[in-house]
Amino acid sequence: MQNKVALITGALTGIGRAAAFAFARKGAKVVVSGRRDETGEALANELRSLGSEAEYIRADVRKEDDVRDLVAKTVARFGRLDIAVNNAATEGEVGPITEQTAKSIAATFDTNVIGVLLSMKHEVLAMQSQGSGSIVNISSTYGHQGAAFASVYVAAKHAVEGITKSVALEVAKSGIRVNAVGPGPTDTGMLTRFTGTPQNKARLVEGVPLARLGLSEEVADGIVYIASDEASFVTGHILNVDGGHSAN
Repeated sequence: MQNKVALITGALTGIGRAAAFAFARKGAKVVVSGRRDETGEALANELRSLGSEAEYIRADVRKEDDVRDLVAKTVARFGRLDIAVNNAATEGEVGPITEQTAKSIAATFDTNVIGVLLSMKHEVLAMQSQGSGSIVNISSTYGHQGAAFASVYVAAKHAVEGITKSVALEVAKSGIRVNAVGPGPTDTGMLTRFTGTPQNKARLVEGVPLARLGLSEEVADGIVYIASDEASFVTGHILNVDGGHSAN
């Protein structure tokens, strides 16, 4: 991982932030992206304090011009793009299908699906020109299971897993690997918003064989592994980091 260039979208909180630190500690050069400039610049400074070369670049993954510029600026700054982690996501509007609207569905898919597709398009273009690269999309155990009252989020994460496998097949001969990490219930701000109450969050633990919520740092370790040369013969794979949740 030493001197690899890693780009992380949705990097300012939770799993994305933990991944940024995990890559930095392994010696990677890290580009963190999000939409809150003060927070992003502060994160880049923290990463530099660890000895990493790090930059914050503002981007909204729903906008292709932003994504194109994000990848271009990363390559301009560091000369290449070795690893891309597509983590930007929203939990959307949690609730029964009967309460969803075209607007709420589109808002979730714009970030969680279109954002991933646009990011992958420009990441693949950069990686094809250098003949190598590793892309990691962030899914969820809900990317291969169902969940009541979360149909739109579940649909989006199913799409992410399908996209991952399809693009992995498409670009394998270009020297690019494409995988996904599927976190189980992980103690993040998104999970807090998703569950709504401490009681609902606690109930999720009942479905986890290891009997606890995961930590962002544990998911980050999985991301770093599958992005690394240690997983050089792995592509089109969904790595579950979920405490056994999807084994139920």
